[in-house]
Amino acid sequence: MPRYFQFVSHSRVRLLFGSALLVLCVGCANSLRELPMKADNAVQAPIAEKIPHKLNIHGVTRVDDYFWLRDDNRKDPKILAHLEAENRYKESEFTPFKHLQESLFDELIGRLDKDESSVPYHWHKHWYSRRYQQGFEYPLIVRSDAIDTPAGEEEILLDVNIRADGHDFYGLGGMSVSPSESMLAFAEDTLSRRIYIIYFKDLITGELLEDKIEGADGGVVWANDNQHVFYIKKDLQTLLGHQVFRHKLGTEQSQDVLVYEEKDDTYYISLGKSLDESRIVLFHESTITSEVSILDADEPLGQFTALLPREEGHEYSVSKLGNEYYILTNWLADNFRLMRVSEDKFADKSQWQEVIGANEATRIEDILLLQDHLVVQTRTDGISKIEIRPLDERPPYYLAFNDPAYVVGLDVNASQASDKLRIYYSSPTTPESIYEYDLSNPMTRNLLKQEKVIGDFDSELYQAERVFIDARDGAKVPVTLVYRKDKFQKDGTNPLYQYGYGAYGHTIEPDFDTSALSLLDRGFVYAIAHIRGGEMLGRPWYDQGRMLNKQHSFDDFVDVTKSLVAQGYAASNKVVAAGGSAGGLLMGGVINQAPELYFAVAAHVPFVDIVTTMLDESIPLTTNEYDEWGNPNEKRYFDYMLSYSPYDQISQQAYPHLLVTTGLHDSQVQYFEPAKWVAKLRDNKTDDNKLLFHIDMEAGHGGKSGRYRRYQDTAQEYAFFLGLLGLK
Repeated sequence: MPRYFQFVSHSRVRLLFGSALLVLCVGCANSLRELPMKADNAVQAPIAEKIPHKLNIHGVTRVDDYFWLRDDNRKDPKILAHLEAENRYKESEFTPFKHLQESLFDELIGRLDKDESSVPYHWHKHWYSRRYQQGFEYPLIVRSDAIDTPAGEEEILLDVNIRADGHDFYGLGGMSVSPSESMLAFAEDTLSRRIYIIYFKDLITGELLEDKIEGADGGVVWANDNQHVFYIKKDLQTLLGHQVFRHKLGTEQSQDVLVYEEKDDTYYISLGKSLDESRIVLFHESTITSEVSILDADEPLGQFTALLPREEGHEYSVSKLGNEYYILTNWLADNFRLMRVSEDKFADKSQWQEVIGANEATRIEDILLLQDHLVVQTRTDGISKIEIRPLDERPPYYLAFNDPAYVVGLDVNASQASDKLRIYYSSPTTPESIYEYDLSNPMTRNLLKQEKVIGDFDSELYQAERVFIDARDGAKVPVTLVYRKDKFQKDGTNPLYQYGYGAYGHTIEPDFDTSALSLLDRGFVYAIAHIRGGEMLGRPWYDQGRMLNKQHSFDDFVDVTKSLVAQGYAASNKVVAAGGSAGGLLMGGVINQAPELYFAVAAHVPFVDIVTTMLDESIPLTTNEYDEWGNPNEKRYFDYMLSYSPYDQISQQAYPHLLVTTGLHDSQVQYFEPAKWVAKLRDNKTDDNKLLFHIDMEAGHGGKSGRYRRYQDTAQEYAFFLGLLGLK
C-alpha cells in the first residue's frame, strides 16, 4: 500500500551498554567520527563515515556518501552500531525533557476510557464488538446473542493480549468469521513488516486448527461453503501482494491453489465480499487505474472474472443489489459519477445508466447500497455530506451537521436488508460519535456512543475555524484551525502546531484528537493544512499536487504558515510543524526551501530519498508509485523529482530543531532513508539547533503496538516542542 502514515508512534529506545555494545562494534571502529568530548562528558552526536557511492543516470552523477547505511537484512554490525549511537545521543539530549515526556504520557493516556468498547453490530445471528479491559494494551474480540449482554458474559472470540504476550511488537491484521459463524480466521504480524501469518480458530471447541498460512497480506475472505478461504500472498522482497490463493481447511499451505497472479507490478490487489455475500471481489488498483473481478461465493472452485477490463486512467468501484451493480466511476467525470447496470451487461459501458451525474464542485467519495436506500457520501468545498436516496419515489435528503469543520462517514453497516444506517461523526471539538438513523423515519436519530474523554474536558472551551489561505499561484488552500478560547488572542503571540500530508489523494480529516488537547491547553493553535496532493477539494486538488505538480504541496504548506503568522494566529518564532511518511517528505522539502519559518519540526518515518528509492525496483512499493511521483527512469521526471528531493537538496544553511523517527523494520519507508538524511543534515547544517534521530529497533511504519504504548512517541514529540519552547 502507499506510504500512508497515521502518527501514533514510531520508536523505541534500546540502550546497549558494556559487552553488548562491544559486540556490536567489533570491526567497526571507523564507522563513527566522534566529536571532542564536552566537559560534562555528554554523549556526542554520531557523525557517520563518508563512503562516496556514485549514482549515474541521464548524464547526471550524484554522489551519495551515506549509501552504505542500507542493509536489507538489518544485521550489519557497523550499521546497527551507528543506529544505536543515534539512539544514545537522542536519549542524552532528551534528558532535560524526560520528566516532561513522562508527565505528558501520563496526561495522554489519562484521558482514555480504560474500559472502552466499540458499538456492537449485528451480523447473521450475533452481535460483534471489541472491548478493552483496564490496564491491558490489546482488546478482547467478543460476540453475544443480544446487544445488551453485560460485559464479561459475552463469548470471547479472541483475547488479543494473550496472543501478543511475549512479543515486542504485535499487529492484529484482518479477522473474518465464517458464514456459519463457527470458524474465525485471523492474521498476526509480530515483526512489523506487514507480513502476516493467518490462523484459524474453531469457535465451537475453542481450539486452534493446525492450518497456518504464512507470508500473507492479512486479509481473509470466506467462501459460502465454510471450507474454503481466499488470501493474498506477498512477495517477500517487494512486499507487494501479487498472488491470490485458495485454501481448504484441513490441508497444508503447500496444497493451496493459485487462482490469480497480478503480472503488472504497478498494481495493488485486495480482496473483499459483496454486502449481499454472493460475490467474492478482487480489487486491482494502481494510482490512477482500477479493475474489479468477481467470483461466485457459492462456487469457490471457479475463476475470478473481470467485470470490466482495466483501461488506463479509468477508476471504478462497485456495489451490488440483486442482479444490478452500481458503479462509482471517473469515466468522463473527474470527480466521479454514479452509474447502474445489470451484471450481464457490465462489460459494455454503453449500457451503463447514470444515477448521479458528474459535478465539478462535488466529489462522490463512497456509497452504501441498502435494500431500499442508496446512501451517498460526497465532499463539496472540503465539507463532507451524507445524502439519503430512497429507491422508491420518495425525495432524497441530507443529514444535517453544524460544526464549521468536521468529518462524517459510513460506519459498520453489515446487512444490506437493514433500514438502519450507522455513521461516524467527529469535529475538532466533538469526540467521535456513532449515530444510527432509522431510514424509515428520517427524523429519527440515535446517538449510540460518543468517545469518552476522561477528566475535565469541556468542548465549549475550544473553538474550531475553517479558513482559506491564498497560495502564491492564486489557489485557495483550506485550513482547519482549533484552539482553546481562553488562551487565544489573535495578536501574534500564540505558538502554532501545523500538520500536513499532501499525497496519494489522502485527506487528513478535521476530526477530534484527544492528544491535541495537551497542546491546546498550553496555548497552541493547532492547524491542519489541507494542501494539494490530498483530495480535500476533489480529484483536481490531488492532481495538482502529484507528478510534475508536486512543488505545489510544499508551496501550499509554506504559504499557509506565512499567512497564519501574518493574520495574527501565531508568533513567527513559535511555529512548529510535523508530518509522517509522505508527510515527512513534505517536512524535508519545506525545511530545505523555507527553514527560517519554523522553530522546530518533527519528521516521522520520512520518505526523503525519493529519487534513489524510485529508481530501485527492489525496494518495496516503488513500482506502484510511478503515477504518484513520476518514473525517474524518464529524464523529465528525474529532473523534476531531483529539484525537490529532501535528501538531494540539503544545503549548507541553518535548519530548525529537528526530531526524526523511524522503525528498523519499516515496510513502507525503509529505515535507511531517514538514517542517510540525518547523517547528511548533520554534516551540512550551519546552526547549533538540535538534530535528534530516534530508531525503534523493534517496530515498523506504524510504530509501537498496544493501546497505551503508542502514546509514548506522541509524548516524545510534544515534549520536544514544548521543552524547546519553554512551555513545560
